[in-house]
Amino acid sequence: MLSVLEVKRKLPKDFVDSLYPIYTPGTVDKILAGMCGERSTTLRANTIKISMTNLMQELKSKGIKFNRILWYQEALEIKNADEKTLQTLPIYEEGKFYLQSLSSMVPPLVLEPKAGEKILDLTAAPGSKTTQMAMMMQNKGYILANELDKIRCERLKYNLQKQGVTIAEVQNKRGEKIGEEKPEFFDKVLLDAPCSGEGRFLANQVATYRNWSNKTVAQCAKIQKKLLKSAYQALKPRGILVYSTCTLNQEENEKIIQWALENLPVELETISLAIPNTLSGLENCKQAIRMLPSKIQEGFFIAKLRKKE
Repeated sequence: MLSVLEVKRKLPKDFVDSLYPIYTPGTVDKILAGMCGERSTTLRANTIKISMTNLMQELKSKGIKFNRILWYQEALEIKNADEKTLQTLPIYEEGKFYLQSLSSMVPPLVLEPKAGEKILDLTAAPGSKTTQMAMMMQNKGYILANELDKIRCERLKYNLQKQGVTIAEVQNKRGEKIGEEKPEFFDKVLLDAPCSGEGRFLANQVATYRNWSNKTVAQCAKIQKKLLKSAYQALKPRGILVYSTCTLNQEENEKIIQWALENLPVELETISLAIPNTLSGLENCKQAIRMLPSKIQEGFFIAKLRKKE
C-alpha cells in the first residue's frame, strides 16, 4: 500500500495540483488515499434471472465471501475472489450477476427508470448501466442504447443478451445527433459522459492515468456539452436527465451543469440517496453529488436535471 506522498509523486503533477483549488487539503489527502491501492471487486445481482437471496446462496456454495452494500440491496463487495475467479463461475456465464463498480450503479438509481418508460442511454457501452436500468424496469418498456464505437457496440450487444435484456435497441450512432432525430421522445435520459477518468486513477496502474492531460479535460468538456444538448432535445418536457462522469475536476462536472442551467431550460434537482464517502456538488451545484475514490468505489459526479415545460 502506497502512502499519500508516494501517490502524489506517481500521479501527473498537473492533476494533483488541480485538486487543491477545488478541495480542502484534508479532502485532497482522502482522494489520493483512495488511489493508493487496489479496489474491491463489486457486483450487482441481475434480478431478471435470479433473486438476491438465491445469488448469495450460490456464491456461498462456491466459498465466495462478501459484504452487503447497505445503500443498494442488489450490490455486493466480494472479499476473497477477484474478477477473473468470478468469471469462471457458471452463474457468471449464465448472466446472473454483473461485475460493476459501485459508483457506476448510482446514476441509474438517481434516474429511477420505471417499467413501461422510454429511456435513452446516450453513451451505453459496455452496458453496465443499460442492463441495470432494464433490471429496474423489470424488462418492461423501451431503452435505446446508443454507442459510437463499433467494437464497444458489439460488447454492448453481447452483455445485453447475456443478461437477458429484451427491451433494449442498440444503435451505433453519434450521440450528438440523437436529439435532432428523436426530439422530445424519451421520458428519461442517462448521459454517462465520456470523460478524463480521474476518479478511476490508481497510482500503481499507470494505464489508468497515462493518457490524462489538461488538454484531454478540455476536449472532453467540449464533447460533453454537445451530448448534453442532444440529451436535452431528446427528452420530453418535465422529463429527467441524469448527467454523470467518473472524473473529479470542475470543468467536466459543475461547469458543464452550470452551462446547461444557463443555456438550456432545465432545473437542477436534489439527489436524496444516502451514500457514504460522498460530498455535495461545488459552488452553484450543491444538489449534485461527488463520490470520492476509495478502496470500495471510484470517484464519480452525478447531477439530476429536469427539463422545463
